[in-house]
Amino acid sequence: MQLSGVVVIDKPAGMTSHDVVQRVKKILRVRKAGHTGTLDPLATGVLPVCTNEATKLVPFLAEERKEYQVTMRLGITTDTLDIQGKILTQKEIAVDDREIERVLMGFTGKIEQRPPRYSAIKYKGKALYKWARKGQPVDAAPRRIMIYGITLESIQVPDVVFQVSCSRGTYVRSLCSDIGDRLGCGACLYALRRTKSGPFVETMAASLDRGEEDRLRDSLEQKMVTMSEALSELAQVVVEDAMADRLRRGFQPTVESLTGKEIPSLAAGDVIKLITHDFKLVALVRMIRSSDQMVSADPKERFMEILRVFND
Repeated sequence: MQLSGVVVIDKPAGMTSHDVVQRVKKILRVRKAGHTGTLDPLATGVLPVCTNEATKLVPFLAEERKEYQVTMRLGITTDTLDIQGKILTQKEIAVDDREIERVLMGFTGKIEQRPPRYSAIKYKGKALYKWARKGQPVDAAPRRIMIYGITLESIQVPDVVFQVSCSRGTYVRSLCSDIGDRLGCGACLYALRRTKSGPFVETMAASLDRGEEDRLRDSLEQKMVTMSEALSELAQVVVEDAMADRLRRGFQPTVESLTGKEIPSLAAGDVIKLITHDFKLVALVRMIRSSDQMVSADPKERFMEILRVFND
């Protein structure tokens, strides 16, 4: 049987997210693995890694909101927008704590953000950081992101520590730079730790220390989250094994096939999971019509659209 699930890694500073995925593949001896959202080498914390069949979950898990603990260094700007980059400017810090807090809170809600020149966003098929390293920096178009909340933890000039909850696609480096611009002294990211990614939190994370590989394998297997558990926030419908086999062979659920099953209250467009009685994930589906329309629908009518099927 394949080892399919999600293991949450506490990414150490200095490793790329790709390096973490390759190490997990080696330790668990799995064929496929992928992460649900890149962390810069400077960053630490929650990095969910999906293995084998669970790699099909990546597009769904990547959409979830993220939470970070951020240390911002005031008075310095760099080409990479973090402390590891080349220093561009250094200014005196002439703002008080009240002004810092006021500006921070002004960045909550929907905001426009320009991704860093040193990022993996593609331009003409090549990552922006590759253009920048060649001396041909490219400015990406601004993108609309959501900052759900900012909580100030401490101010010890030149450093400001705060928590941020944000949408997918948010660059915390850019956030720090924009805050610094508004304060008038400039700023860059000094340290970053992801504390939450969707349903995955720090307490679920496993360390990739330099211990024996067999011991690390046991640790990762024990902490692995099943595919169904990884989608705990989705509504579910339980199907019998015979229907699960049909779904895996390409069957699209009809009204007739869903008769007698416990269907939650759902709207057209809702994504839900179909699971077996022993909680194995069979498929992710999108509702074609709302569940309250089943009573009046033709029994042969398709009622759900299959998005992904899982064979483990």
